Amino acid sequence: MERVEKTERLDRELVHEGAIISIYKDTVQIPNGNVATWDFIGHKGAAAVVPVCEDGKILMVHQYRNALDRETIEVPAGGRDSKEEPYLTCAYRELEEETGYRAEKEDFEFLISLKTTVAFCDEQIEVYVARNLKKTHQHLDEDEFINVQAYELDELLEMIFAGKMQDGKTVAAILAYKAKYGK
Repeated sequence: MERVEKTERLDRELVHEGAIISIYKDTVQIPNGNVATWDFIGHKGAAAVVPVCEDGKILMVHQYRNALDRETIEVPAGGRDSKEEPYLTCAYRELEEETGYRAEKEDFEFLISLKTTVAFCDEQIEVYVARNLKKTHQHLDEDEFINVQAYELDELLEMIFAGKMQDGKTVAAILAYKAKYGK
C-alpha cells in the first residue's frame, strides 16, 4: 500500500438515520497506508443554558436518562431543529421549554463551545448564560418529564467533584461559569 501523508476519508456510508443522530460507516486511509473502517455519528448540534436567577442560584433540570437508566441533574439543553438553526435560537427555545422560564435574547451571553465526543461524533454544543429570567410555563414534549430546581453554585460544584453530576455539557458549563464569573 502507498504511504499517505495524512488521514483521508475515502467513503462515508449511512447505516442508520435516527430521530437525533445519523450513524455512518467511514472508510479511512491512515498515514501508514492501511485502510480502516470507523464508526461516525452525525448530529445537528445543540444548545445549553446556565439560567441564573436574580438571587444567583442556577436553575437545573432533573430528568430520566435512558442511556444511564437513572435521573440526572443537568443544565437545560436541547438539539437544534436543523443544522441551519442558530444556536442562540435553540438556547432561547430550550430554556423556556424545559424550565418554564424565559429571558430576552439580549439577556443571553455566550459562554463556551463544546465538541462532546470527538472520537466518533461531530456534536457541537454552544453554551449560554441567561439572566433576567421571567416565569412562564414549561412546553415539554409528550415523552418528557422534567422537574426544575434552583441550586447555589457551590452546591453544583460539590456534586461535580463528588461524582454525582457527570453529564459532560453540564460539568463544562458549570465549571466555565465558575471560572468566568467567580461566583
